[in-house]
Amino acid sequence: MVQVDVIWSYAYGASFAAAATKELAKDREPFGSRYYMLALLFLGIFFAPSGLYLLTAFPAWETMQVAKTAADVHPLLVTLFGVTNVTQGILGFYVGWRYSRRHEYYKAHLNWMIAWVIFWFVLVSGWDTTGYQRFLYDPIMNQGEPWQIGKHNGLQFFTGPVFLTLVTMGAIFLPMLSRGIFRVNYEILYPDHGKKLHLKSYLGIMRRYVYTWFGVTLVLAIGAAMIVRVIAEVSGSVLIGYLAGLPIAAALIYQIAVPKGRLFYRIARPLIGGDDKQGGSH
Repeated sequence: MVQVDVIWSYAYGASFAAAATKELAKDREPFGSRYYMLALLFLGIFFAPSGLYLLTAFPAWETMQVAKTAADVHPLLVTLFGVTNVTQGILGFYVGWRYSRRHEYYKAHLNWMIAWVIFWFVLVSGWDTTGYQRFLYDPIMNQGEPWQIGKHNGLQFFTGPVFLTLVTMGAIFLPMLSRGIFRVNYEILYPDHGKKLHLKSYLGIMRRYVYTWFGVTLVLAIGAAMIVRVIAEVSGSVLIGYLAGLPIAAALIYQIAVPKGRLFYRIARPLIGGDDKQGGSH
């Protein structure tokens, strides 16, 4: 979706950097490594075009039910959307490289983990706590009827054309993500394996990224969205819901996930291969 893809792009760029963090620590320039090239190829060939396709094919859904047709989307917005889907990924990679150069390997992983939480939160909550309804509403499944507050397709959405398109795109993404993130992290952690792939070790690395991307961070974001929504309903004001709920949610997520020894650290440590020189985040 237009409103969240720039965050998603950042999260992917940060993931590419985190996978290679110990190798990037040796690079004096952020954009001269093969790891950056792998990230750029993914962003430019796969991620950005997929967003442009979705915006053209499903304009209402891709704009969180703001536009009705592709003609409602200004050409300048389409252009900026395509550009930022690459540049934000580059930014995510660059921040990861900066942490790597300082040997703050855990922070390089926090860079993508926190970005994924923000991505999911915006998708679930939106700007008015109805993001999940907008996401789960496919106008094609409803004879083109525009979305209204309270309407969504529920579980049926996952059988509709939008979701099936997303699944197809995910299958196309997978080989590049595998080569640029999972395989890179595997090669750095197990250099003694040479070119021989130990499937169990490789799948263990892949599983950590995937269940964190689509599981752990999603659950944390849903919890944050629920806090905001409850406060908004009790106060009768969406603005108060966000102003009061976001700090509470952020503080809770920090305590649950961020400090050394907590959830994110436990996920990241096997991907790093041990502690970073800075001792993680405190």
